[in-house]
Amino acid sequence: MTEVFLASRAAAMPWLPRIHGDEDTRAWITHVVLPTSTAVWVAEDAGGEVLGFAVLAGGDELDQLYLRPDSLRRGIGSRLLAEVRGAVDGPIGLYVFRRNAAARAFYERHGFTAVAFDDGGRNEENEPDVFYRWTP
Repeated sequence: MTEVFLASRAAAMPWLPRIHGDEDTRAWITHVVLPTSTAVWVAEDAGGEVLGFAVLAGGDELDQLYLRPDSLRRGIGSRLLAEVRGAVDGPIGLYVFRRNAAARAFYERHGFTAVAFDDGGRNEENEPDVFYRWTP
């Protein structure tokens, strides 16, 4: 999952500063993200290689959804998002960096609406973001 996370961010957001090294990121996913998540879904190919993953936190926040760069536009993100929607009984919220146009377009295509804009003060990267909400 860490490799997918790092590769996805590097490909989709080359402008985003790298605050943590690979090992710190692996430790964060292993010791913070996974144990504190409500649910985690992992998409794999036939050989067991991780293609992407989605993480639900707090019961109604899509905290992470990342795909390997070579797995884009194959329906994997849509299938992961469908799993998340099926697990939540009510609205789902998520944050996306404002400059991440591809992610914003993906969520908007799937019915999410931008409801709040932040100046970046709430994230480590100090990158302005958008809070999206989907309501069934």
